[in-house]
Amino acid sequence: MKGFDNRVSGADPLEPGLTPPQTGMATAPEMMGPVLKIIGKQTLSGHIPIGGAKNSALALMAGAILAPEACRIHNVPRLLDIERMGQILATLGVNVSHVGNTLDLDASSLKTSQAPYELVSQLRASFFIIGPLLARLGVARVPLPGGCAIGSRPVDLHVRGLQALGATVQIEHGVVHAYARKLLGTRIYLDYPSVGATETLMMAATLADGETVIENAAQEPEVADLARFCQAMGARIRGVGTNTVVVVGVPRLHGTEYTVIPDRIEASTYLIAGAITRSHLTVGPVIPDHLRAVIAKLQAMGLRVEEEGPNRLRIAPAQLSSGWLCQATDIQTLPYPGFPTDVQAPIMALAALSEGSCTIEETVFENRMHHIPELNRMGADIRLKNRVALIRGVPSLSGAPVVATDLRAGAALVLAGLAAEGCSTIHGLHYIDRGYEAIDEKLRSVGAKVYRSESPTGSRNWGNELFHCCLKFEDLRKELLLSLLIVWPQCSVTACQVSFPAVSQVSSCLVTQRSQVEYRRSEVVGR
Repeated sequence: MKGFDNRVSGADPLEPGLTPPQTGMATAPEMMGPVLKIIGKQTLSGHIPIGGAKNSALALMAGAILAPEACRIHNVPRLLDIERMGQILATLGVNVSHVGNTLDLDASSLKTSQAPYELVSQLRASFFIIGPLLARLGVARVPLPGGCAIGSRPVDLHVRGLQALGATVQIEHGVVHAYARKLLGTRIYLDYPSVGATETLMMAATLADGETVIENAAQEPEVADLARFCQAMGARIRGVGTNTVVVVGVPRLHGTEYTVIPDRIEASTYLIAGAITRSHLTVGPVIPDHLRAVIAKLQAMGLRVEEEGPNRLRIAPAQLSSGWLCQATDIQTLPYPGFPTDVQAPIMALAALSEGSCTIEETVFENRMHHIPELNRMGADIRLKNRVALIRGVPSLSGAPVVATDLRAGAALVLAGLAAEGCSTIHGLHYIDRGYEAIDEKLRSVGAKVYRSESPTGSRNWGNELFHCCLKFEDLRKELLLSLLIVWPQCSVTACQVSFPAVSQVSSCLVTQRSQVEYRRSEVVGR
C-alpha cells in the first residue's frame, strides 16, 4: 500500500455492483453521550474474565414469567439491555432485584399482559415475553420490537407458531395482540431456525395441553440454556441443543435457582483483542464447545488458540515468516454451530490487517455491515457487494474518530482502535454498553489504554486537539497524556495532523488555531 489510503478519498474506481464506503460522521444520538478513547499499539497480557451470556440471560428473564414463584439467576451481567428488560418485567408486576451479578425475579404478582412501547421498542429480546405471558395469562399485548438496526428480523415465525398452538393473533397499530383460552400442543416447522421464535414457542409450549414438536429449531447454546432453565422450573423438554425440540406441557411451573452460561460472543471478542494486538491472553470461564467455529477460523488465520483447562482459552500471536498479523481466510456467518453473526464485525477488524484478500459473507441479517465505512476511515480496504465484504489486508490502521452504529460494530471499532497507530475515539458507546460489561475496565486490566469520557454536544474541543498533538511527541511522558485526559474529559476527536519537536510548542500551535484558548490548566502543559 502506497502511503495512507482509507478507500474514501483515495479509492480506485468501483467495480460494478460494489458499494462505495460512506463518508461523513453520524449525528445524534450516536455522536452524543460517553465515548471511548483508545491509544493503540499496546501489547496486552493477562486474563480477561468472561461474564454471563447476555442473550441467554434476557431469555431466562422472560422465562421467569412462567412460574408464579421466585427465581434466582446467577452470573447475570450488568448491562443496559438487562436493565431495560428488568424495567419491562417490573411494569408487568414482576418484582425485580439485581444485586451484583445475581438477579431475583418474582412473578407471583404478575398483574398485566401489556408491555410498554417505550421500553420494548428499544430492546429486541423483550418481544420474547409474548410466549410466557400468553401461556400464563391467556392474553398478551406486546409492541413490535426494536433494538440494533441490523435488519428487519420479522416476527412472522413467532406469530405463525403461536397461531399453530391455538392462539388468535392480530397486529394493530404496531402492537401484537395474542389471545388463547388454552394453548394446545402441536407440530411446528420453522422455515428458518430463528433463535427468538424457537425460544418464544418453547416457553409457550411448557404450559400448553399436550405435546409440541418444534422442527428446524435453533440450536444456539442460549436456546439450550433457556430449555435447561425451564426444566429446572419443572418443564418437560426433550431434544435440548438439537434441531428438534419436544415439549410436553405441564399445568404449572415452580421457582428455581440457576446460573447463566458464559458469553461466547464476549469471549470471542477478547480472543480477537489478543490476536489483533499480537498478545498472549487468556479468557474464561468459557465453554470451548460453544466457540468451535470461532476457534477454527482464528486457527485458520494462523493464530494459536489452546484450551487451558476445562473452561479457559489462551490465544497467542501468529508466527508468520512474512511478519503480517495473520493470514486472510474466508468466513460465512451461519446459524449455530456455524460461525456466529455476532462475531462477524469483530473478526472483520482482524481480517482488515491480514495478509492477502478474503471475503466475509453475512447470511443471517441483511443490514449488518455498517462498520465497514468506519473501519475504512481508519485505513482498512474493504468493499461491500450485497452481503459480502471484500477485504484486502493492509499492514496497519490509523487512529480516527469513528461511530458505532450497533453493538457488534462498536466492538469491531474498539478492536481496530487497539491495533491502530495513535488515538481513536469511539462514539455511540451506548451500543457497546448494551452487550459488554465494563469493556474499558477489562481491557485496561490487561494493559490496554482505553478511557471512558463524556462527549461534547457542541463545537470542537480544543483540549482534545492538544491531546492528539501530544501523541506525536516521542519524548512526552505518560503522565502528561493521562493528565490531558483528565483536564479535557469531554472530547470529540479531531485529529491534529501536525508534529512538534517539544511539548512547549503545543500551546503555540493551538493559539494559532484559536485566538482565545483558556489556560485554566496551564500548569499541566508547562510540565
